[in-house]
Amino acid sequence: MASNKQYNKILNSVWLLLLFAMAATNVYAQRRTRVFGVIKDDQGAPIELASVRAVGQNALTFTNLKGEYNLWCASEDSVRIVYSMIGYETRKRLLRSPGDSVRLDVMLPPFDSNNTLGTAVVTGQGRQTTTTQRITQPDAKLTPSTTGNGVEEIIATQAGVSTHNELSSQYNVRGGSFDENCVYLNGIEVYRPMLVRSGQQEGLSIINSDMVESIGFSSGGFEARYGDKMSSVLDITYKHPENFEATAQASMLGAGAYVGWGNKKVSLMSSVRYKTTRYLLGSTDTNGEYRPNFLDYQAFFSWRPNRRWSFDVLGNISDNHYNFVPHNRETKFGTISEAKTFLVYFDGQEKDFFKTMFGAATLTRHFNPDTYLALQFSTYATQEHETYDIQGQYWLNEATTAEQLGVGTYLEHARNRLRARVMNTGLRFRTKLTGHTLQAGFNWTRETIHDNSREWEMRDSMGYSLPYNPTALNLIYSLRSKSDITTSRISLFAQDTWRIRAKIGLFNLTYGVRLSHWDWNKETIVSPRVSMGLLPSFSDHWTFRFATGFYYQAPFYKELKDTTLTNGIATVQLNRDIKSQRSIHFVFGADYLFKVAGRPFKFTAEAYYKALSHLIPYTVDNVRVVYYGRNESSGYAAGVDFKLYGEFVPGTDSWLTFSLMRTKEKIDGLSIPRPTDQRYNVSLFFTDYFPGTTRWRFTLKAAFADGLPFGPPRSDKSKQTLRAPAYKRVDIGMSYRLLNNSDRHIQRGMGRLFKNIWLGLDCFNLLGIDNVNSYYWVTDITNTQYAVPNYLTGRQINARLSFDF
Repeated sequence: MASNKQYNKILNSVWLLLLFAMAATNVYAQRRTRVFGVIKDDQGAPIELASVRAVGQNALTFTNLKGEYNLWCASEDSVRIVYSMIGYETRKRLLRSPGDSVRLDVMLPPFDSNNTLGTAVVTGQGRQTTTTQRITQPDAKLTPSTTGNGVEEIIATQAGVSTHNELSSQYNVRGGSFDENCVYLNGIEVYRPMLVRSGQQEGLSIINSDMVESIGFSSGGFEARYGDKMSSVLDITYKHPENFEATAQASMLGAGAYVGWGNKKVSLMSSVRYKTTRYLLGSTDTNGEYRPNFLDYQAFFSWRPNRRWSFDVLGNISDNHYNFVPHNRETKFGTISEAKTFLVYFDGQEKDFFKTMFGAATLTRHFNPDTYLALQFSTYATQEHETYDIQGQYWLNEATTAEQLGVGTYLEHARNRLRARVMNTGLRFRTKLTGHTLQAGFNWTRETIHDNSREWEMRDSMGYSLPYNPTALNLIYSLRSKSDITTSRISLFAQDTWRIRAKIGLFNLTYGVRLSHWDWNKETIVSPRVSMGLLPSFSDHWTFRFATGFYYQAPFYKELKDTTLTNGIATVQLNRDIKSQRSIHFVFGADYLFKVAGRPFKFTAEAYYKALSHLIPYTVDNVRVVYYGRNESSGYAAGVDFKLYGEFVPGTDSWLTFSLMRTKEKIDGLSIPRPTDQRYNVSLFFTDYFPGTTRWRFTLKAAFADGLPFGPPRSDKSKQTLRAPAYKRVDIGMSYRLLNNSDRHIQRGMGRLFKNIWLGLDCFNLLGIDNVNSYYWVTDITNTQYAVPNYLTGRQINARLSFDF
């Protein structure tokens, strides 16, 4: 008997040591706020078992017999607390920049359907002690948008982020490619189609702005719980509506409708969106019949039968068609002294088809308000067809002398087919110990990809086929490949948040590790990450933070394709020796909070350095990233980002960002700019109301970004050192509130049905600037190449109408 007791003591000690070991290797860099108080009814009697929760977080508690509650929640910029009890009205409190401890005593009156009170708001400013910032989402229905993807367009205006294509929702972060950005939706990683070649072909993002509750974004130095990407993380959480809500909108670029409903146990959101860029594409240099049609349906269901269990299901279907019959094109480019014209007449057409499906389910066991275990399952499937046969007969002339520089014909052909399926099963665990918040997770991913590519290009100049050979007829480019691949990945992470009080101030220490293994190349990567935030005791206005860690870009299918070009003939092999690209981040940042005319502002500055190794060189073809398929280079990215955020106008959020950056890579001893080497970037997002009224709202979006490096297609990297002109664009939107019935005071006519009705008018590319998206290269018989710019959209007017029910 004694030996059994001794054995049990030893076993308990081992478990205790393992628990503390987990605490020493976990990271979750979020500031914790304690919200406490008493909940009473209108007679002053305490209400027991009333629920108190933080919206968008797994923070939930219940009142005791005395009506007392104590809730710990993560806090960065703002926290919304919801108080509810069956038979009583629900109350909400919005805490902006809550302190370490906030007392809120709440009175819940008995439910009366004829009497509802508004939400009380406690104003203040947020304190960000991690590299993940909480972004306030403007009303997407009231802002000018060319893509219909409101969240990504807001991300593109943040410090360190840029975009050079208003037709695309893709963005670059601190010198990284589009593929280096990780996107999570309700804790599950999402993917995008792989064959999309240009922004014209892009459909709607899976992120529906009407369904979003919170947006978290990190441009570097993010936590171990996020996946193996080198640049950024976008973390989206969907909301759980507690009442009926609905919106509908339409414009010259598409339409959409959203319906949400819920109570304390069940919530359901459903949406349908339609997008077409036919109107925008009509302003480009290439005239033709544009028939792009993008359709998206999405639903999110949540069920909480009791306080111990919750079940969430998310589904999305996207059906995208891009059909194009080009007619002719005339492009004028060059300088005053060397002006040129490029005239093309077309035959043929392009027909592309991208259909994607995404489904996810999460079953969560809540052991107590601070501890849960979640089982996740998700699947992503895509079927992509890219088909075109386009012949162009072109004339390249000097604009002033009419001298012919090149006359010829080109014929482009493609029959590309791709099917892919990604299945993921995972576990998530979270709990709290004294002074620590622990998280851990496990993922198993299965990837199956079938790719069949057939494409070639023929060029003729002055009656000679290029490349010129007097004894043979050759194509300037041809590719034929077929690949089938099935692989598995395993990843684990563990992280902890440790809050430390010292004389110098309050520290938030975040440390953790991520481990991944891929059976394709038998590679195991270990990614330790750590960050620290300081709220100094000498000032309430300053916040300091530092982050560092190893970040890997685990290869996906595109990185595996080792393409060798010999005399215009491309051969493709899947590289089993490919390794993950690596980036070591060093990020130092500071925030300064201040007020002007009683309005809150925040100035943020961050400096960073990223040491890059095992890089896979790539080129960018519009929005497609084309990899070399081999780890051939190393490099760096370094820069500084600045952001001024605040209420430039009372009651509205606006911001101005400015970034300086340099990124280079070394290949065969030669140091050259990376394709995303953007040396400067300025973004502005500004909102305003007309004086004396809130019916008129004005929104301005502006971008001024350095041009990116480029060079001849399918050429050596040493020739990819030319630089495109700077990207300059201004979009404005004007909105008029036709009906304002948010509080339902109006009980007649339209007031019985609608909460708000907005009329809007947008002007895209207000200044009418011809921005260059890419280049088409013309080659003459002497092998001289001319870069003809492909311009983006011109000035366009868009009308829109939206309803809130």
